[in-house]
Amino acid sequence: AAAALCPCRLLFARCGGALRPLCGSVRGLAAGQDTHFGFQTVTEAERREKIYQVFENVAKKYDVMNDSMSLGIHRVWKDILMHKMNPSPGTLLLDVAGGTGDIAFRFLNYVRSVRERQLQQKLKHHQSLSWQEISESYKEDKSESPGDSQVVVCDINKEMLKVGKQKAQHLGYSKGLSWVLGNAEELPFDDDMFDVYTIAFGIRNVTRIDLALQEAYRVLKPGGRFLCLEFSHVSNPVLSRLYDLYSFQVIPVLGEVIAGDWKSYQYLVESIRRFPPQEEFKAMIEDAGFLKVDYQNLNFGIVAIHSGFKL
Repeated sequence: AAAALCPCRLLFARCGGALRPLCGSVRGLAAGQDTHFGFQTVTEAERREKIYQVFENVAKKYDVMNDSMSLGIHRVWKDILMHKMNPSPGTLLLDVAGGTGDIAFRFLNYVRSVRERQLQQKLKHHQSLSWQEISESYKEDKSESPGDSQVVVCDINKEMLKVGKQKAQHLGYSKGLSWVLGNAEELPFDDDMFDVYTIAFGIRNVTRIDLALQEAYRVLKPGGRFLCLEFSHVSNPVLSRLYDLYSFQVIPVLGEVIAGDWKSYQYLVESIRRFPPQEEFKAMIEDAGFLKVDYQNLNFGIVAIHSGFKL
């Protein structure tokens, strides 16, 4: 199933056939162990099934709801994540739980803009070239855009991937983009494969966060970077109360009005409150083996960008 969702075979050919089959079961997971689904206590197997159903339900309205819930600010947060990454042409990115393509499209736009600036600088230093030579050089370099960069979008939910692929087709993204069905807790890739691993608003929906972090470390090359954008904990008590009021009283209503789904958005709000605070999550990232781990709070800690390196 994973290969069928991955049209960009060149990437995996270059990496020695590094796409592994997607396993039906995840290694080391105890299906019967208790965990939480929002504020409910469930088994790990039940949680995975419920979360899959949530995102299957919200996939078609996911982007509209993101804009409505955050008043469009989620776009700014994702732009900040991309600037923090600052990828150069040739970067190989794995975006996990990124089914609708928001990070992938930003990545491709960013490296193309970097490539464009590099091309303009190159042509500035060739003043002696004729107009025809400059034109040919420009077309030749432009055709290689985004500079041999690749982004692999990996998501466990087929409906989310379907939405992302439709958006990519509509927006004209094709080169340097692959779609893979896969579980963050057991990624279908070989070791030491990617330059950057991103997960935006997805890790709190992973049942075993420790396994997901270990997998992130495993698939990154030495020197590779882990970046996670996630809702976090607001330190200001007044703002925190207002944020709670908005989250629990407004967001589920928006979910019902826009997507016809109160329960899914009630869960999403509850999952934010159950996610570990900034310092605790930082320690989890360090436990997975990452070094130089830090985080940047955005909007008083409503969200945070966590960063770490595999050294």
